[in-house]
Amino acid sequence: MNIAKVIVDVPASSINQTFDYLIPDRFADILTNGMRVIVPFGPRKIMGFVVERTDKSSFDKLKEISDVLDLTPALTPELLELGKWIANETLSFYITALQAMLPQALKSKYKKEIVRATGEELPENLENIFAGRDFISYEEFEGSTISYTQLQKAVQSGDVYIEYLVKSKITKKYVTMIRPAKESYLLEEALLELSNGAKKQKQLLQFFIEHPEPIEQKLLLNKVETTTSTVKALIDKSLLESDKQEVFRNPYNDEAFARTLPLVLTEQQETAIRPIKERIANGVHDVFLLHGVTGSGKTEIYLQAIQDVIEKGEEAIVLVPEISLTPQMVNRFKGRFGSEVAVMHSALSAGEKYDEWRRIQRKEAKVVVGARSAIFAPFENIGIIIIDEEHETTYKQDDQPRYHARDVAIKRAKTHHCPVVLGSATPTLESFARAEKGVYQLATLSKRTNDQAMPEVEIVDMRSELHAGNRTMFSRKLKEKIEQCLEKGEQIVLLLNRRGYSTFVMCRDCGHVKECPHCDIALTYHKKYNQLKCHYCSYEEPMPTVCPECNSDLIRYFGTGTQRVEEALTALIPEASVIRMDVDTTRRKGSHEKLLSQFANKEADILLGTQMIAKGLDFENVTLVGVLTADSMLHLPDFRSSEKTFQLLTQVSGRAGRHELTGEVIVQTYTPDHYSIELASKYNFKDFYKKEMQTRKAFQYPPYVFLVLLTISHPNHVKVAQTSQRIVQLLAKSLQNNTVILGPTPSPIPRIKDRYRYQCMIKYKDEPQLRFYINKVLDQFADEMRKDDLLITVDMQPYHLM
Repeated sequence: MNIAKVIVDVPASSINQTFDYLIPDRFADILTNGMRVIVPFGPRKIMGFVVERTDKSSFDKLKEISDVLDLTPALTPELLELGKWIANETLSFYITALQAMLPQALKSKYKKEIVRATGEELPENLENIFAGRDFISYEEFEGSTISYTQLQKAVQSGDVYIEYLVKSKITKKYVTMIRPAKESYLLEEALLELSNGAKKQKQLLQFFIEHPEPIEQKLLLNKVETTTSTVKALIDKSLLESDKQEVFRNPYNDEAFARTLPLVLTEQQETAIRPIKERIANGVHDVFLLHGVTGSGKTEIYLQAIQDVIEKGEEAIVLVPEISLTPQMVNRFKGRFGSEVAVMHSALSAGEKYDEWRRIQRKEAKVVVGARSAIFAPFENIGIIIIDEEHETTYKQDDQPRYHARDVAIKRAKTHHCPVVLGSATPTLESFARAEKGVYQLATLSKRTNDQAMPEVEIVDMRSELHAGNRTMFSRKLKEKIEQCLEKGEQIVLLLNRRGYSTFVMCRDCGHVKECPHCDIALTYHKKYNQLKCHYCSYEEPMPTVCPECNSDLIRYFGTGTQRVEEALTALIPEASVIRMDVDTTRRKGSHEKLLSQFANKEADILLGTQMIAKGLDFENVTLVGVLTADSMLHLPDFRSSEKTFQLLTQVSGRAGRHELTGEVIVQTYTPDHYSIELASKYNFKDFYKKEMQTRKAFQYPPYVFLVLLTISHPNHVKVAQTSQRIVQLLAKSLQNNTVILGPTPSPIPRIKDRYRYQCMIKYKDEPQLRFYINKVLDQFADEMRKDDLLITVDMQPYHLM
């Protein structure tokens, strides 16, 4: 078996296959599938993954593998298989799917070191090259006579580990440790020999005579109130010694979490968890849809199911939407399972993510809580996968590989024979339809755990406010309620469905709207910088004082953004203090947590924000939720806009009155009679589901059909239109008669970054060969895509139709 089949890191259709390489003798014993290697490819050396070892190749002259990057495979055999499946399902390259499973740190350029893991003696020949040091460069090992097998054994037994020194600054974190270099009685002798002038040195020695164990240098200097020069003087006299020790960057201090015990379940929770526990005990795969109103105790069900899984010696993956990965969520898992929990999400630095990933890989963590990509945690013994708020569109990746975490979860759970739990107060129509049909098991929690009533929702028609002469963005009702809350010392959450200061800038004389010169979309006004910005390509320009078309000075901004609402609020109710949460105020690491904890500590009366405040938050003092622009999503060219509106309103209503105090919700809208707004105000998911399903059936949209979206883009407008036409003609020949191809038409945003965009949509019920046909079409255009800057993207499960 001296030949390795390698997938190389070149995402191109002509290279989407394995290449054969000879395995040099020095790697023969250690190389296994899933390891990353460096191989010569044409004139350069690139990274690749070993996916198979074999002894046959159809080629005569093979090049040798130049280097092995891992001694522990980066990907398990299951993940290698999963990568193939994802590449096939999403029509992406195998290498792209494999890369998506690894933390950023493993994709950068790096140097390697071999680090002593413990203070123990190493096997003799390793001890010789280490020569008393704590780490050596990988090159030194390569220049020695030691075999890779011996090194791999030392890694497996935990004596040493391989350290990647990542040039993109994702390096390990070390602390300097100081320890006595001699026995205590020898330190006592040295103490007597020190001159009376060396007071600090005497104090230091005295400290180590009483506490001979190693101590972190920073801590030591604080305790003995001295400086590094004193320590160095004693190291030079060989009385103390220092070394560097790696500390895992734990983004959370596990000690800080108060341990919690399982709560007693309500009757509804008991009924819901019973079949889940049964599947865990018997190791049977099934998919459960846990449909529970906000505050009905879904998280407790997750925690108790995970408890069973851990007791069985298995592992759990919990996915939560990026937005609701709040400290509150992490607290609940860390509080129950302590350091067995690894957390993966975008607010961590690349180094922290890498450390958490290695904790999972080393089997030090049993539960991973994270956003979408945590579904690829390198566990080998999964006992349950949970997807909370399963309706969230962030579970779908927007660029290649365009996978949906729910599909990947079900695929992995089948392999591991374990249950998947999808939880939501407002499940997607697709999931609920599957539960109705019995494809998923449905469990319903209709009551809150504390038996509190759901908050009352009142709909305010903003048209009648206008007629009554109220031109502000706050209805009289909302203003009155906010004032009542402030008097009682209660808090308020206000949701606005947009970001930026206002939507667009328009001249009132000639109607000219400032657009981005590179994208066909209006520029957004940001007051803080007095700039107009494009939210698609980041183009910006200063706010004009006169209209560029007609030179009128009546150029104004229209629409409402969070900044503008904040100002209006301050003008209207000056005594209220406001915390604003939107993309701009939460840019910096940790700012999300900081703002939320300020609000939790009652440092402000009103939390004003965009969609990021609608989910997962739990503040006991919030009694009023106001939704300022309930219908801004209803008018988007997206067949899911009613569903998204219903979900958002239900979620945000669930933030009020979660504890002792009763809550109420005020929804301001210009379309009060739209069924999604009306039914959300009554928390009536069942009727909404029925109504929306009728609409979907009439217009033939999911879940009645499957959709595929093809987007074609190119700098030349004519070229795009012609290519799209050819693609549609080619597909029409191969697909079945009852499959509908819509388009080609210009995309809703016809140009982004100076590229013109066209799209076509395929609606089908049953097309077993669809991926094969689309691939054939892509092959026909492969040359143009390579040489002529043509881009064709295929989304097999589109969520964003813009």
